[in-house]
Amino acid sequence: MSTIIARGGLWVVLLLALGCASALQEPPPVAELGDGGNRPGGAVGTPTEILAEADHAFALRPDPAQVARARSLFLEAAAVGEAPVGAYLGASRAIAWLVEHEPDGERRKELAIEGVQVGQWCGRLFPEVVECGYRLALAVGQQARERSSTAVDGLDVMVELLEGVIDADPELDFAGGHRVLAVLLLRAPGWPTGPGDPEIALEHARAAVEIAPDYPPNQLVLAEALAENGDQEAAVEVFQRGIDLAKTGNGGPEAADWLARAEKALADLL
Repeated sequence: MSTIIARGGLWVVLLLALGCASALQEPPPVAELGDGGNRPGGAVGTPTEILAEADHAFALRPDPAQVARARSLFLEAAAVGEAPVGAYLGASRAIAWLVEHEPDGERRKELAIEGVQVGQWCGRLFPEVVECGYRLALAVGQQARERSSTAVDGLDVMVELLEGVIDADPELDFAGGHRVLAVLLLRAPGWPTGPGDPEIALEHARAAVEIAPDYPPNQLVLAEALAENGDQEAAVEVFQRGIDLAKTGNGGPEAADWLARAEKALADLL
């Protein structure tokens, strides 16, 4: 599933600790992102060569040490002049994964803030790349959970970013714009406190399934939306469909996580 819906109950936490800090602060220079260039085990070479090594390390997840190495390498590549957009997108993906698998709360917060900073630079340097906005939206959501004072502003930022993604490239990340916005609208507080709206969430969840029906997280979000709108029978059927898809391994290294969450959600519903 997307990072925004991992570690269930994100928006419940937000309701308990709504804050007023800005979700987007001025990020530090690219060279100071992450470990500020003091990254152990770094690669030597051109950005393309470093990216190849970073991609290889990231493909070895769920090994957290390899994902941490990938993060460092992606950031190292980004710090080199004229770095390609892949350095920023790769860093965003690796950081997001680490946030979801880091047991230490303070470290999760640091990584979540770092993810937002990387996303901001991605959007500034490559405004034409839709995925930069998408990755920033996901990072803002993680930051909102780990640093609750940014939650209120973060909701507005996420909605704007995700609506832009849907308009520009609805198929990105297997309909990720629709999928993540559906989750946000399901979990966020409703009017007048926030943008939460289960009925509109269901529309986005259905749109995601229409675009990419074989992607397990789309089915799982649709099931959650159906349940939230009172159609438990349909929700059970769709949850099972998502579980069956996840069991095929569709989605690669993330499939096992999706399967575990789907089975728990279905058990909770029954």
